[in-house]
Amino acid sequence: MEKDIGKIKKNDETDIIIRVDDFGGRKGLTIREFVKSERYTGFTKSGVRILSAEFSKFKEMINSITAEDMKEVAGASEAPKPKPKPKEQTDVEDY
Repeated sequence: MEKDIGKIKKNDETDIIIRVDDFGGRKGLTIREFVKSERYTGFTKSGVRILSAEFSKFKEMINSITAEDMKEVAGASEAPKPKPKPKEQTDVEDY
């Protein structure tokens, strides 16, 4: 039994799929990347599976996240500035 819950677009070729499924006789929640490209279409190895026994704990953790927790800090979406390269040493002491 598979039941797709929803998907989130990651980029032009990749979506994150959330589904309830039965894998190896064990029911759980699967969150995986699904790629659509010229070379490959299908699920990737990237993802996570939460067994039904752990779902209540997972749901509790997700529900504990507030809108305030998810607010972006001003300027946080900017690309990080590269660190300056160290100056090359020409004279190295012998030990």
